[in-house]
Amino acid sequence: MNRLRVIFMGSPDFSIPTLQAIMDAGHDIICVYAQPPRPAGRGQKERPCPVHAFARAHGLMVRTPESLKNNTEQAAFTDLNADLAVVVAYGLILPEGILGAPRLGCINVHASLLPRWRGAAPIQRAIQAGDAETGVCIMHMDKGLDTGPVYLRRHVPITPEMTGGALHDTLSEVGGAACVAVMDGLSAGTSVAEPQPEAGVTYASKLTSTEARIDWSSPADDIARTVRAFDPWPGTWFEHEGERIKVLRAAAEAVIGESDGEPGEVLDTRPTIACGDGRLVLRRLQRAGRKAQDAEEFLRGFGLPPGGVVD
Repeated sequence: MNRLRVIFMGSPDFSIPTLQAIMDAGHDIICVYAQPPRPAGRGQKERPCPVHAFARAHGLMVRTPESLKNNTEQAAFTDLNADLAVVVAYGLILPEGILGAPRLGCINVHASLLPRWRGAAPIQRAIQAGDAETGVCIMHMDKGLDTGPVYLRRHVPITPEMTGGALHDTLSEVGGAACVAVMDGLSAGTSVAEPQPEAGVTYASKLTSTEARIDWSSPADDIARTVRAFDPWPGTWFEHEGERIKVLRAAAEAVIGESDGEPGEVLDTRPTIACGDGRLVLRRLQRAGRKAQDAEEFLRGFGLPPGGVVD
């Protein structure tokens, strides 16, 4: 294997297994680019993102520009004389002056089976849509949004109980191994990228806290998948008597015969909530500022009586 001079570009926890895998493979990380520190916590002190903290702990050079659009930043990037840039959930759009600077270009670890789920939230959208599988693609980056040719695909099944958090962790590990495999091929001159199919393009829009509020007029199956997809963030929720309640685990049930309640109506003491199609059994809940509890324990301290309505 030829040792590559690599610029790594990433910010959240998802990126770290790939950075670790590249280091373990013996490549030379000449610089790490990450999002700038942001105010966080009660004191709103500036805190480095996970990749920044990891890189600093391992003695790697770190740069945290607000933008890569200006000529000064692009010149500094070019002067690193990298063979390759590896991008994993970095958070900034790379201009052409950056994309073309490394000798072998820029590759991206993307958490979907492209062209399905291009964009910001492919992990959660795959679960939410009821996909049977997803995966990781190692893509050669171009100026489009996740439109570049793909070197390697790794398929991962989505199990019926899988949450967004669990799938995130699985794909991050798969992505690290897949990235190193492609890098080995690039260093040997054997990796070839194939254009993405034109059919099957979907976009994974950014998650918002607003859409995490449960719409009880939706089908129960859809709500149950969203509960799993949005765990741990942004977390699905509803309101009852002015208090916001998070739903951490739930199961959909079909209604046999005619509907037995209006959407949002509490049907029994499990508790089960009527939906636009079917019903949702709430299994694990959390009040604001309290610990998460299984439904039976939760109901000892918070009433959801049958016949009531949740918003």
